Amino acid sequence: MRGSSIATIVALVAGGLSFVTPAAAGSRDPLVIQGVGPDVAPAAQPRPTRVAASGLGGGFLELLATGRDPTPDVYAPRGQRMAPQYEQAAPGMPVQQRAYTNEPSRAPPPAPAPIQRASVDPSAMVGVHRAIDPKYLRQEVDYASTQPAGSIIVDTPNRYLYYVLGNGRAMRYGIGVGRPGFEWAGMKTVSRKAEWPDWTPPPEMLLRRPELPRHMAGGPENPLGARAMYLGSSLYRIHGTNEPWTIGQNVSSGCIRLMNEDVTDLYERVKVGTRVQVI
Repeated sequence: MRGSSIATIVALVAGGLSFVTPAAAGSRDPLVIQGVGPDVAPAAQPRPTRVAASGLGGGFLELLATGRDPTPDVYAPRGQRMAPQYEQAAPGMPVQQRAYTNEPSRAPPPAPAPIQRASVDPSAMVGVHRAIDPKYLRQEVDYASTQPAGSIIVDTPNRYLYYVLGNGRAMRYGIGVGRPGFEWAGMKTVSRKAEWPDWTPPPEMLLRRPELPRHMAGGPENPLGARAMYLGSSLYRIHGTNEPWTIGQNVSSGCIRLMNEDVTDLYERVKVGTRVQVI
């Protein structure tokens, strides 16, 4: 009896020692069982939440719907955000991570609508700055005329003024002429000359444009420009302009306008009594 009791005790002691962990073996405590110690309670582990990979609820329903074993589901502890899913890839191929974001989608801004360019009526371009066509710049040209040297010929349709030099030559100037309804033709003489003339709009012009000043002293802002040559007793003049970009256009109320540098050049050539033919 005593021998069998001793054998039983030895077997129990040998079985109990199998529960001692390696960490416990190195402990100073005489005997520490795994997960058990003096005044130490086992730490409670959160129970993982099973999340179906297919969105069908998982478990038996997923097996019936897809024929796929729902075992490789993703687990996440309760209260925590699910880890990103990964696309399936063939063996040896890199795994593509599916991007997750909480930001709202931002569509690219719409392309701007094309600019609609309306056609412009040339008659509405009066007063708009533009480059002067080089053909209207002052130049000496061949010009056959029956008028004697020192005469002026105004070619209204082509918007040129010729100062006849003689021997088939003339000095040609680009000009602005009367707009539609204000053209005229005839023979006049220069009755008076003035430098930086004052301007008093005639009553008929004030009726058409009541916003005009009743009188304006001569100067750079004066529409008669740097020089004026009055034609007979009429209201018409050959004069300069404060709007040089209108040269080559039908813009005036019947007067003949030149750029200030051109009218100054012509002014020095012309004498009172000079014949002026307007065609």
